[in-house]
Amino acid sequence: MKRIFTICFLLVATASFAQTKSELEALKKAKKDSISAFQSEVDALQKKIDAYPGWHIGAFGTIGANLSEFSNWYAQGSPNNSAGNITITANPFAKLNREKFFWYSTANINLSWVKFDDKDDPTDNEDYRQATDVFTLTSLYGYKFSSKLAASALGEYRTTLLNNFNDPGYLDLGVGITWTPVPELIVVVHPLNYNFVFSNDDVIFDSSLGAKIVGNYANSWGKLKVNSNLSMFLSYDSSNLSNWTWTNGLSYTIWKGIGLGFEFGLRDNKQEALNYAINTEGIEDATFDNVDNKLQSYWTFGLSYAF
Repeated sequence: MKRIFTICFLLVATASFAQTKSELEALKKAKKDSISAFQSEVDALQKKIDAYPGWHIGAFGTIGANLSEFSNWYAQGSPNNSAGNITITANPFAKLNREKFFWYSTANINLSWVKFDDKDDPTDNEDYRQATDVFTLTSLYGYKFSSKLAASALGEYRTTLLNNFNDPGYLDLGVGITWTPVPELIVVVHPLNYNFVFSNDDVIFDSSLGAKIVGNYANSWGKLKVNSNLSMFLSYDSSNLSNWTWTNGLSYTIWKGIGLGFEFGLRDNKQEALNYAINTEGIEDATFDNVDNKLQSYWTFGLSYAF
């Protein structure tokens, strides 16, 4: 009789436990559904805040670092060495949107340093060297004809910061129209634009009149932020003086603004390719007609922090 009572007790306890677990799982699901609903409401409110007339200031970027040191590690070619890679990217912005006009200013900064010090080689360079060097500053002002179309003026400056500052440097100044079909997308078409080029080598680099086309898309979905920018100059004098740059940044927040960031960029600039061929590779007979104008690119991946 005692054994039967024990078995019945265990069966009841098991059934109660199963029922309790099922209830907890149902409660957990309900909580998750509530969180998803609240997150959707938060995202909707954030979009309304972003669309509210007034200054909106923010930034997101990426910080990546990889450091190592080996001592007497005979399995590799350089058993005693120290190596490192440090990368910093930043994408700050300031935007003002009023009923009759807007003013958008953005910047893109990407800097990185690398080193490989072979301690057994006294002639080896033990210092960090500049690897990636990108700096772009853009300011766009527009007077609205409607909610989607505006007359606009654009100023854009591009150069390097760590090496050969303003040599070359590019300054675009122009006027035209700006189209904003949706709040997240800005398309700039300026048929009247002058591309000032600053350089110590006036033979290769030359300023010219042309058209400026800029497209910028920025959006966020929960913890994911995306920014894509295409900047293109089409010279009226010669296609050799035209250039374009396309940069893309993604940031996924994991905890309190800290997350993962990825950025990559592409560029085509025949003047820079010719300058590199003559002054770096020493190809004296290089010209615009025979230079190997390869597509320029970079990418960065690491920890990110969003403000």
